[in-house]
Amino acid sequence: MVEQDLKTSVKGQILSIKDLPTLPKVLDEVSRLVQDPNANTDEIAKIISRDQVLSAKVLKMVNSPVYGFPGRIGTVQHALVLLGFNVVRGIIISTSVFDMMVKAMEGLWEHSLGCALAANVVAKHAGLADPEEFSVAGLLHDLGKVVGAVQLPELHEAVAVAVRVQNLRWFEAERMVMGFGHDRVNAWLARHWNLPGNIREGMSHHHSPETAQLYPETAAVVHVADFIVRVYEFGTGGDDQAAPLSRKALEMLKLKLPDLDRVLDEFAVQLADVSDLDLV
Repeated sequence: MVEQDLKTSVKGQILSIKDLPTLPKVLDEVSRLVQDPNANTDEIAKIISRDQVLSAKVLKMVNSPVYGFPGRIGTVQHALVLLGFNVVRGIIISTSVFDMMVKAMEGLWEHSLGCALAANVVAKHAGLADPEEFSVAGLLHDLGKVVGAVQLPELHEAVAVAVRVQNLRWFEAERMVMGFGHDRVNAWLARHWNLPGNIREGMSHHHSPETAQLYPETAAVVHVADFIVRVYEFGTGGDDQAAPLSRKALEMLKLKLPDLDRVLDEFAVQLADVSDLDLV
């Protein structure tokens, strides 16, 4: 009963993120417009472009190697046409919390960016369509850590202490301190923001992809991507331990260990191109 009360209380605090100034109002406007069957990409692009700082960050992201069109997308409208609204919406969320992410956990932005890149590479090697959407799931997979740090600083610090003192993985420490991990927070946030099911399951099941009900491949891609980024120690997810790689995740993607070697090689080549990407 006490644990359930904590979850209810924490969920309310987490979802009050709508009060944070870092999430732009343009996201709500665009989300509403997308539900309008008469709306077109021109109208959506105009709304995003009203926020010049945000649109500049979006263009910087979509032109990075993460999305496969480096230096080729000149306008927000072009980004919407090539990548689709789901990808651009995910980028808006991630770029909007960029400053918050940098302050919350040193190295988390780099880790998230690396995971987005790795997810793209893994999805391509697994022969999956629309690898850019897998990239967004990778980019957002640790968002629950950021929101937890901002909304629940005392619990966040208790988790950090448990990681240091007891040598736990961040995910394990979260479960010990709060009774659940950032995967649960991700699920709350994804539903709150009406993110599509594939991105939602990638965010909320990346630690246990076999539990994903509708989009296990997305969860498996993010799981493998998270492992790859930790192997290369690019950024940090809050601890210095690499989570064990799920063999089941590889099986779900029909990847064998030699395939993983090729993924690692390609990721290493592309990593240099994104290592200096920031949104300041």
